[in-house]
Amino acid sequence: MPDLPPPLSAASLAAYASTLRVPCYDRAALVPSIVHIGVGGFHRAHQAVYLDDLAAQGETGWGVVGVGLRRSQMGEVLGAQDCLFTVVERGPGHESARVIGSIVDYLYAPEKPEAVLRALADPRTRIVTLTITGAGYLVDDAGRFAEDDPDVQDDVGSPLHPCTVTGYLTEALDRRRRAGDAPFTVLSCDNLPDSGAAARTAVVAHAALRDPALAAWIEEHVTFPSGMVDRITPETSPHMRDVIEETIGVADRWPVVTEPFSQWVVEDAFCNGRPPLERVGVQFVDDVGPYKLIKARMLNGGHSALGYLGALAGHTRTDEAMSDPVVRAIVERMLGEEVQPLMPRVLGVDLAEYRRTTLERFANPAIGDTLARLCRRGSVKMPSYLLPSLREAREQGRPRAMLVLAVAAWLLYLRGADLAGRPIDVVDPGAGELCRRAREGGDDPRVLLGLRSVFGSLGDDPPLVAELAAALRVLSHHGLAVAVEACGSTVGTVAA
Repeated sequence: MPDLPPPLSAASLAAYASTLRVPCYDRAALVPSIVHIGVGGFHRAHQAVYLDDLAAQGETGWGVVGVGLRRSQMGEVLGAQDCLFTVVERGPGHESARVIGSIVDYLYAPEKPEAVLRALADPRTRIVTLTITGAGYLVDDAGRFAEDDPDVQDDVGSPLHPCTVTGYLTEALDRRRRAGDAPFTVLSCDNLPDSGAAARTAVVAHAALRDPALAAWIEEHVTFPSGMVDRITPETSPHMRDVIEETIGVADRWPVVTEPFSQWVVEDAFCNGRPPLERVGVQFVDDVGPYKLIKARMLNGGHSALGYLGALAGHTRTDEAMSDPVVRAIVERMLGEEVQPLMPRVLGVDLAEYRRTTLERFANPAIGDTLARLCRRGSVKMPSYLLPSLREAREQGRPRAMLVLAVAAWLLYLRGADLAGRPIDVVDPGAGELCRRAREGGDDPRVLLGLRSVFGSLGDDPPLVAELAAALRVLSHHGLAVAVEACGSTVGTVAA
């Protein structure tokens, strides 16, 4: 029986150095100057990798302190592994693995709120990065992110200024202001049209409830740059973990599997210095907006279409769905003929090449991302990813047949069954209302489109409603192949 690999830790790194790329820099020399809130698979496969690359070049001034808000498991694993973890890159005919060492500490906020505040208030902390999902930037009347725990009361008189994202940031910035220390930059790494502005609005609103002078200080001194991040990173299953241990030979309790592609575009607006990430492939620009728009409409929009169409056809993985000639044709036509012409021209971005690369990434059999992941939270994603393209194509009189079909696929998906009648588990913050309306409306989309918090004014356009109704009716009764042909012949004529 072969010897089992040793558990990944600082003590076992030397044992792995002959088979894996491991940190060759002095991790003890890393300065904890970045606090990242929301450490999950994506952060570990993306930002942490760029910072590891930078440290490998001798730039050890940008170590990361990770902060978790929801689950304790990540802290337990990283604590046992000295914050080391494995990133496995998989592409067609390609696989490589490396150990990442850029995270120097991890704090689970519900258990160590004061330690989190000390890390944020530490003058060495120069940047706070966020991956808290797009829905996390919605602000309630109390100035909290919408995804903050509603059971945690916001006592603005508390010295800890309780455990919400805005609460931590506001309290830490106030401590720095009172100590005469420079503030930190708040860098959002979430998928939002303007994530920097969303973060600024949430933090300033929270601070204003506490102290108007603090809010004014934040407005004047703190920067909230926006960023565009991109790397497909499926969730790590226990089976995937076991396969990695068996095939790669690393005993990592929570590795990350990702694709070779990676992109990070950042607005160059930092109030307290920044790492020279341009040395490792990060692009700093004055305006991230066009890059975010292209990614949201092409990659995220394509993902959403692929998810709902593939799920209705009975597929479970992205590569399976892309191997279905009908599903692939819909996604290809939608991106190439309907979405790409709506996109802005950006210096250095070849839209045709971006589209081709996107389709190749979707079809990557070595990743096999789950359609269930792509389909989650549609009521949050669709208003940013697919509905705007459909609305603009309609307003400009451009081709939109496949966009109509993709949106109709989502409406049908919300009924909770695929085209063969197999049940679908709809995972969405508004699932109850959405599914009820979808079933009540049947092939008439008007009941669903009346939910203005999701669809806006889409239901006020009778010709477009008629197009969606026709697509929904054919899709639900005759399937994808017939729906493709029918949409191609009726969209644009229904709406004369």
